[in-house]
Amino acid sequence: MTRLRMQDRAVLDTLIDAGVARSRSEALAWCVRLVGRHQAEWIQSLRDALTAVEQARGQGPEA
Repeated sequence: MTRLRMQDRAVLDTLIDAGVARSRSEALAWCVRLVGRHQAEWIQSLRDALTAVEQARGQGPEA
């Protein structure tokens, strides 16, 4: 479950009304796949940065 603003829900409802999706859940999944497809390089860059952060944490002083 996720909380969305009215404006964001309206986007999902438009996708439903247009027949792109059958539910808000399916419409949200469609949006996520679209971002993944068109921003794959950027998402990989984020994943790489998160890996670097985890490595830096692992090398830091223990609490």
